[in-house]
Amino acid sequence: LFNKKNISYELDQDNIPGHIAFIMDGNGRWAKKRKMPRTYGHHEGTKTIRKIALEANRLGVKAMTVYAFSTENFKRDINEVNYIFKLPKEFFDLYLKELIENNVQLRYIGHLEMAPKETRDIIEKAISQTSQNTGLILTFAFIYGGRDEIVETTKELCQQCLDGKISVDNINEDYFEKHLMTTDLPPVDLMIRTSGEYRLSNFMLWQLAYAEFVFTDIHWPAFDETELHRCIAIYQGRERRFGGVLK
Repeated sequence: LFNKKNISYELDQDNIPGHIAFIMDGNGRWAKKRKMPRTYGHHEGTKTIRKIALEANRLGVKAMTVYAFSTENFKRDINEVNYIFKLPKEFFDLYLKELIENNVQLRYIGHLEMAPKETRDIIEKAISQTSQNTGLILTFAFIYGGRDEIVETTKELCQQCLDGKISVDNINEDYFEKHLMTTDLPPVDLMIRTSGEYRLSNFMLWQLAYAEFVFTDIHWPAFDETELHRCIAIYQGRERRFGGVLK
């Protein structure tokens, strides 16, 4: 039972989502309301990643994926983009030791090769330092797009066919899924988007096919443990049929 400000959600420990994906929206709007630059919102948003990851780990969530930077985010102001590329250093300088102590493993999906070398090196070092951890898998979707992932996987399988390694008949949903960037992650059970937006924004399009969606008006920097518990409680109140009919 979790209590905060007289709000409590009694969660079923036997029905905790195995994998929660987050579209962390509203950093800029949260900052604007406080008459601060958008970059301040991104800075505060990293604190929320740390807080929610530790709580998800405590609850027994196996994997948490956060949409940190999309392939479309390059369209933003160059100063904001450059600031976002500096956030991994800030985040890991502050929180890597704590994440290691809590047995959290770090990963990424996306095109890290498109990031500045300093950013790549920092992320790769953090992944290496946590590779043996067995708790929550915290994955950063960084320079990531769902359509791009599907296209890249399709190209890879086409090349396998051209090279004679497989035939077209070998390709089915299971084979395709094993070649996605998320191949070693459990299926996404719950997707949470903050800040009152109701769209996927090109995030994990394949993986979210049968996930439950919860949308909250709370901006990401203000998202806390209470709201996480509320979203999980909503998830636990739903019937998941996966295209079938409950008996």
